[in-house]
Order: sequence, then C-alpha cells, then structure tokens
Amino acid sequence: MAGKSDQHRVNDRIRAREVRLIGPDGDQLGIKPVPEALRMARGLDLDLVEVAPQANPPVCRIMDYGKFRYEEAQKAKEARKKSTNISIKEVKFRPKIGKGDFDTKMRHLVEFIEEGHKVKVTLQFRGREMAHPELGRKILDDVIQGVGPIAKVENQARMEGRSMSMVLSPDKKAIDAQRKAAEEAAKEAAAEEAAQESAADEAAEPPAQSGDE
Repeated sequence: MAGKSDQHRVNDRIRAREVRLIGPDGDQLGIKPVPEALRMARGLDLDLVEVAPQANPPVCRIMDYGKFRYEEAQKAKEARKKSTNISIKEVKFRPKIGKGDFDTKMRHLVEFIEEGHKVKVTLQFRGREMAHPELGRKILDDVIQGVGPIAKVENQARMEGRSMSMVLSPDKKAIDAQRKAAEEAAKEAAAEEAAQESAADEAAEPPAQSGDE
C-alpha cells in the first residue's frame, strides 16, 4: 500500500469530493464519493490513485500503487538503457591507407552500423598530407560506397584542424531488408545443397535387380 506521491495523489491525499472510479481490472464503476471509493480500495488491500486529475470529476483507479511505481521505474530504466546503447562509434582512417587496413576498418564500421550505432568516420592528416585534402575525400567516398544502402550521411565531410570527418547513421529499413535477403539466400543455398546431396545419393545406389537369377 502506498502513501505519498509527487506524481499522483493517492488515498487520503485525494482532495476531490467524488471521483469517476475504475476498478483494478479496468472496469468502470461509475461516480463515487471519495470515502466510498477509499473503502472499496482498502477492502481489496489496494490503493486509490488519481490518474486523471483534470477530468470533471477526476478519474481514480483502484490499484497496487507500489507495484505500479515499480513497473513505471523499470520501463524508464529500460528506455534509458536503450538510448545509451545507441552511441556514436569512431573509425579512423589515413589518407594513404592500404587496402588490407581499409577492408578491416570497413568490417568494423559495417558491424557498428548493423548494431544500430552512428559512426563518425575520421581522416587523420600528417605533415604534407594536409596539402592534399582530396585524398581524404576520396577515402570518405570509398567508405560511403563500401557501406552501401545500410547507412546515410548525417553530417557531411568537413575539416577540423588536421582531420576530416563525417557522421554516418544506420538506415534501419535497409538493414532489415539486407538481413532478410541474406536469410533467404542462405535458405535457398541450403535447399540446393540438400537437393544435390539427394541426387548424388540416388546416383550412387545400385540398380534394382529384376527377374530370376
């Protein structure tokens, strides 16, 4: 049973003379004087909670307010967890990066995008490389081409001191479509392999004998 609340008036803190009452199962119980509504709630070992104070008369519901507050806190915690899980990752490239290193970094970048993260792609320039920003832009263009439709450019490339960067954000619809296509392709490949094995088994079987020996 609950007492005080900063968000909802509960039990003896309800100031209205009468309320529109909702039962614990959501059934409409009509307009009741507050003392009667309180007796009904306490008879069920539950709380009377004002859920719509602006209504005329206010709407109250019979519920376990402690359980209600716990569930609301859990929902808020889960929402915060989801929002913090989606973060901005950073993948750094060099203007003269080799193909092997580029491919490795692209695999990490695609993994981040597929997990739902935004990715900041950074080009780091050293010494005389600063005179050739076009090399950096070419790398960024290659990144955009390599990541394909599963990401969109959120912030266009721009110079920041000795680095050039852009931000990619995941395209959820494109990611889901690509994942579904991959699953379908895997199913088709498995079915084709099974058919080939079945045909090979049939070809390996000795011919059936017929007639008298």
